[in-house]
Amino acid sequence: MLAAYATAPDPDDPLSALEVGERPDPVPADGWTTVAVRAAGLNHHDLWTLRGVGIAPGRFPMILGCDAAGVDTATGEDVVVHAVVAGPGWTGDETLDPARTLLSEKHQGTLAQYVSVPARNVVAKPPELSFEDAACLPTAWLTAYRMLFAKAGARPGQTVLVQGASGGVAGAAIALGRAAGLRVWATARTEAKRAAALRLGAHEAFEPGARLPGRVDAVMETVGEATWAHSMRALRPGGRLVVSGATTGAAPPAELNRLFFLQLEVVGSTMGSRQELEDLMSLLVHTGLRPTIDRTLPLAEAAKGLAALHAGEMIGKIVLTA
Repeated sequence: MLAAYATAPDPDDPLSALEVGERPDPVPADGWTTVAVRAAGLNHHDLWTLRGVGIAPGRFPMILGCDAAGVDTATGEDVVVHAVVAGPGWTGDETLDPARTLLSEKHQGTLAQYVSVPARNVVAKPPELSFEDAACLPTAWLTAYRMLFAKAGARPGQTVLVQGASGGVAGAAIALGRAAGLRVWATARTEAKRAAALRLGAHEAFEPGARLPGRVDAVMETVGEATWAHSMRALRPGGRLVVSGATTGAAPPAELNRLFFLQLEVVGSTMGSRQELEDLMSLLVHTGLRPTIDRTLPLAEAAKGLAALHAGEMIGKIVLTA
């Protein structure tokens, strides 16, 4: 089968580690099923895999990809793949399993014509969602959904600040927040990216660190050190800062005086559960909201998509079709 895979880690030039070519068809283990991939979404996780981050050296060659939608070959049903693989005996929220892993870390990923996953990791795809739309959801959109609604507990009428609006999770948080009746403010480094944030649904967009019109109920933080102080200052007393990433560094000043005096909450968030993926798809079906897709490419042109992702040359998701 055709697949896009990492041949070996290259921390300095991740795209040089990419190969697009033939790989063996998957053979599902007991309790697993094989999905014929119709569409697969790209994520920064794919670039980390090419760099060798989050994957043991002995796992290469590794097919990239966490997100996919396609057809379950065992049932013939249209499905979406939940990317979080829990241990065989785990029950409940998969993200809390200490032994959890994402597809393309231990098990071969989704940037291929076929992918094998545990049978519990396939979720019925609503007919209202295209394969391309559904393939955008399991990583970035699911992460944003959990941050906003499960971790921040955001409610209609509240104000949220989304830092680093050009990122995949941040862009999804903007769109989801607007659809759910939140007032959404966003930050981005360039005028073009701030304009894109407004198109995604932000009510206002600001330069990083800018003085805001008021305090916010919650901050969605994926940037880390570069925006941490601004995030802390932006919160109203009792506000909540939800963190799912630290792309600019993971050791910002704690600002403990502000934390305890204003009774702020800092909450970590990672991916989302299978149930939350179902809830996310239901929200999209009932609101009519759809992911912004920057471009769709055939699987054979995966290198073009990953190069654009690496350069930050997109607004929304890049999707590969098999």
